[in-house]
Amino acid sequence: MPTLPWTVPNTPPRDTEVHVFASRFETRTLWGALRFLAGTPAVWRQVRRSPGAYGATLMAKPFKRTFWTLSAWESKDALHAFVRAGAHGPASRGLAPQMKDSAFTTWQVSSDDLPLSWSEALRRLP
Repeated sequence: MPTLPWTVPNTPPRDTEVHVFASRFETRTLWGALRFLAGTPAVWRQVRRSPGAYGATLMAKPFKRTFWTLSAWESKDALHAFVRAGAHGPASRGLAPQMKDSAFTTWQVSSDDLPLSWSEALRRLP
């Protein structure tokens, strides 16, 4: 699966601070990676409909069983609302037993710096 392009569900105001979230997930098995991929379309649709979402992308290396997400949000609260709602909640709970390792990081940037670069996200993720 190629990297999903930066999708912009909502345009942020210029020169506004936005909350950035990046993650890395590694599944225990190839079956877990396939389950991750199977849930991706529903979660991706949810991102595109989420209030406060300013952009998101996904990079997948399923045969290496590793996935990265990168997103920008109006606030931490907007991100937390997304995580608890819609397809994301059941997908993440359903995949929990399949996960070998995960890492998360957040930081702030100006809305003028969007879209975000993968190089910066990968530098910040352990």
